[in-house]
Formats: sequence, structure tokens, C-alpha cells
Amino acid sequence: MKRIPEERSPTGKPMVPATPRDVLHIRIGSFILLFTLAFGTLAFVLGVTVLGILLYLIAIGTIVDIVLAVRRQRRLGGSPEGLE
Repeated sequence: MKRIPEERSPTGKPMVPATPRDVLHIRIGSFILLFTLAFGTLAFVLGVTVLGILLYLIAIGTIVDIVLAVRRQRRLGGSPEGLE
């Protein structure tokens, strides 16, 4: 893939298209998503449906948050390489 050269600010510091907030939303969201889906499935297997539904709703909210963070990052000029 073609990599865009890193820009520098007038003070000489490297500038990146992804904000730290977006990166945190994506990384922490992925951990939350993993655990909510795992424990939600376990809750359904054990017969605790209310807890399972609650965890799946939290997972859906986390998916929406991750999608919005990726959209913000791309709108600022970031690419999928910025997610790593």
C-alpha cells in the first residue's frame, strides 16, 4: 500500500491524522466488545437472559462507537494503517 509521508508542524513535531481519542475509542472498544460478547453468550447458555440481553445491548453500543471513531479518523485524512 502507498504510505503518505508524515507531515510536520511548524514547530517540527510529527503530525498524525488520528487523534488519540479516536485510537482509544477503537482499542478500548475492541476489548469491551470481546468481553461483552463472550459473557453475553455465556449468560444465554446459563439461562440468565436478562444479563445476556444487557451485555448484547452494550456490545451494540460499542460497535456504534467504534464505527463513529473510524469515520472521524478517516474524515481527518487517516487511513486503515493509522489503526495499527
